[in-house]
Amino acid sequence: MSGAREIFSGSFTQQEPIPEEAIEAAVAVMRSGRLHRYNTEDGEVAALEREFAAYTGAKYALAVASGGYAMGAALRAVGIGPGDRVLTNAFTLAPVPGAIAGVGAVPIFVGVTEALTIDLDDLEAKAGEARVLMLSHMRGHLADMDRLMEICEAAGITVIEDCAHTMGAAWRGRMSGRDGLIGCYSVQTYKHMNAGEGGLLITDDDDVAARAILLSGSYMLYARHGTRPPETAFARAKYLTPNVSGRMDNLRAAILRPQLRRLDAQCAAWTARYRVVEKGLRGTPGLAVIKRPEEETFVGSSIQFLLKDWSEAAVIEVLRRCAARGVMLKWFGGAEPEGFTSRYDSWHYAPSTPMPASDRILRAIVDMRLPLTFSLDDCALIARIIRAEVGAVWQAA
Repeated sequence: MSGAREIFSGSFTQQEPIPEEAIEAAVAVMRSGRLHRYNTEDGEVAALEREFAAYTGAKYALAVASGGYAMGAALRAVGIGPGDRVLTNAFTLAPVPGAIAGVGAVPIFVGVTEALTIDLDDLEAKAGEARVLMLSHMRGHLADMDRLMEICEAAGITVIEDCAHTMGAAWRGRMSGRDGLIGCYSVQTYKHMNAGEGGLLITDDDDVAARAILLSGSYMLYARHGTRPPETAFARAKYLTPNVSGRMDNLRAAILRPQLRRLDAQCAAWTARYRVVEKGLRGTPGLAVIKRPEEETFVGSSIQFLLKDWSEAAVIEVLRRCAARGVMLKWFGGAEPEGFTSRYDSWHYAPSTPMPASDRILRAIVDMRLPLTFSLDDCALIARIIRAEVGAVWQAA
């Protein structure tokens, strides 16, 4: 069936249930009463750290309280503090500039391209303004990581990757989070593994790992971490690194370990749904589908499209009409933050100057989650509804 009368009745905020194996592991932790990360010699958190390090190919992994905490710890671990300037994407979510501001540093925003990745020409132009780039792979879009690393290495810029939306993704076969010095991940409910809240940090650097572990609240129990650098690295850092407690607890780690074992299958299922919606939207008048580069292995847990140079009233009408048929879209072009959506000029704590080319793109971005509770048929229906309503507003304009 097709046409204007079709309605979608699913929920865009309903995730899959936690796997039974994970529930059983969580119950076992609760029955033990040993929820704290140092309440056991080698508990669930240490095991998760070993397993995530092995999954990503990193030497060290640290499980922490949130993705935002991971980014803050990463910045502190590379010596960023009050007054320092940090490059980051203009197109991202508030926790990224929030992590920068949280250590007293100043975000310097870099523009966005129509591929929804960081503008590498703008990055190159601003490379002399900071010694660290907090690179946000926003909504799962990977920039040309080869050129990006060339720019940063030439300028002496340390790269920290925000991989909240790219866990399981890769550029030319290199897993997201492995190009930079540090990779940071989120396991909040709407990410690729669901602990409600939580995060992970990976690195190959001994000193960065030691400082991050000490920052996370290890006290002098750092030997209980699942992956840890040599004692010499801790000796250099343990009297100089503050305790900013934020390591994950055993309960959340227990929930995550079974999910990690099935992560690749979950990523493939998301991307299959993305491809169905993408195919259904192609050729819609007035709508631009984001081109994905061949070098990118992405995880399609959300999808974006552009309504380039549409008026605000027309975009709002599309969102209204789609919502009336059960399809919930978000727009990054609104003058005021709403829900999870905001943009660089919304964050008044971070001074910015207008970027007209990026502003034009931000005004065009429409965003939609693709939870795995949707079937492929659901995704085809959603695409038909969006196509019909975009087309109706386009024709009326």
